[in-house]
Amino acid sequence: MGGYVVKRLLLLAPVLLGVSLVVFAVMALVPGDPALAILGPYATPERLAELRAELHLDQPWWRRWLGWVAGILQGEMGRSVSLERPVAAAVLERLGPTLLLAGAALALGAVLGLAAGLLAALRHNRITDRLVTLTVLLGISLPPFWLGLLLILLFAVWLGWLPASGMVTPWLTGTDPGTAAAAADILRNLLLPSLSLALVAAGVIGRTGRGPAPEVVHAGHHRLCRARGLTERRILLAHALKGVLARVMPVIGLQAGFVLGGAVYIETIFQWPGLGRLLVDAIAARDLLLVQGGVMVLAAAYVLVNLATDLAQHALDPRTAAA
Repeated sequence: MGGYVVKRLLLLAPVLLGVSLVVFAVMALVPGDPALAILGPYATPERLAELRAELHLDQPWWRRWLGWVAGILQGEMGRSVSLERPVAAAVLERLGPTLLLAGAALALGAVLGLAAGLLAALRHNRITDRLVTLTVLLGISLPPFWLGLLLILLFAVWLGWLPASGMVTPWLTGTDPGTAAAAADILRNLLLPSLSLALVAAGVIGRTGRGPAPEVVHAGHHRLCRARGLTERRILLAHALKGVLARVMPVIGLQAGFVLGGAVYIETIFQWPGLGRLLVDAIAARDLLLVQGGVMVLAAAYVLVNLATDLAQHALDPRTAAA
């Protein structure tokens, strides 16, 4: 187990280096002149040349990439042209709300998906099993942004129970997030966007857990536990849940990437003050360094979450670590 952890940690460096190359290459291949897009068609040639030199656009792409990577290693991602501030400060300021949204959506999706898989296993080949399977397939088929619009229409417009947008986040206002008012504001605004992402993630997790769940629930050692007098609830929570969770843990890690990527348009729909909205604004402004920095941070978060889910799977099932 220890050797596996060391091996995975050593692999993080080349993975992140490859991600940085892909991100930089994609931004470099975007057609058009970034300096002209930023300054507009009425900019003077002198100002265009000055901005190109400031963004190092007058250098070969490989030299710009090496300089960018060297800056990241030193904690510098350049300076945002549109915000007129360091990219690292702007990205880290918006990272907290995005991680909160993605973490809440992933946790809620995992709970709902595991519950659906176990319920289908307990009612295997019955009407409940078929209803759960149909619900899971429906959740997989619906795009999160469409679910978000439906949730806004239902809970914000028709019922008026929850706000559709406008969270006053303590990360951007300097308010203490530990106060009751700030916590209540965050929770009320978090429910709809996190549910929009969680329902799709729950469908994928539940569909994956539906396969091994009957085998795990009705395993031979569970019959032995019943013979010893253990209650069904204890068997389900202490034994069956652990087995199913070990099987679906890689899928939960993959869904972390889905919720992080989905946060880009969900934050736009719900006006969530996170990194996704910042990236949308940066793309519209052709702020290359800000886009590269934001995508790189999201990619690093996804890689770290996948590492955590792999380690959790090996802790639940040591046989995977031996493999």
